[in-house]
Amino acid sequence: MAVVKELIRIEDNGTISFGDYELASKSKLSDFEYQGDMYKVKTFREITKLERNGMFVYESVPGTTVLDLKLEGNEMTFKVEGPEDAQITVELEADTIYEIFLDGVGIGSMKTNLGGKLSFSAELENAKDVEVRIKKIG
Repeated sequence: MAVVKELIRIEDNGTISFGDYELASKSKLSDFEYQGDMYKVKTFREITKLERNGMFVYESVPGTTVLDLKLEGNEMTFKVEGPEDAQITVELEADTIYEIFLDGVGIGSMKTNLGGKLSFSAELENAKDVEVRIKKIG
């Protein structure tokens, strides 16, 4: 298990990691600067949420830990872990089709809604991390 005890941090490879699903009560950290943007994280066992410049980026129910989050061009990648299966929602471009891969296996393509939100489930048995790749295809 690799929870982020400091709630959010910059990794050596330039990505960010956040979330601590082991917390019994809600904790948050605001005004975390990364690549010129301000991030805010709220996390505990029931939910993990990340915002950038006041806008939604990521949410999971129940709480998770996200490692090595990278937004680059037409792709979002990260590893996610938690004590049980999670419903994950990310915000991308509105009304756009994305292909979702979990541990390298395509689980299908989905179209974001007008708000740009995309939701999927991840099986996180025994806090094993799952590699997530979301790629814009149309």
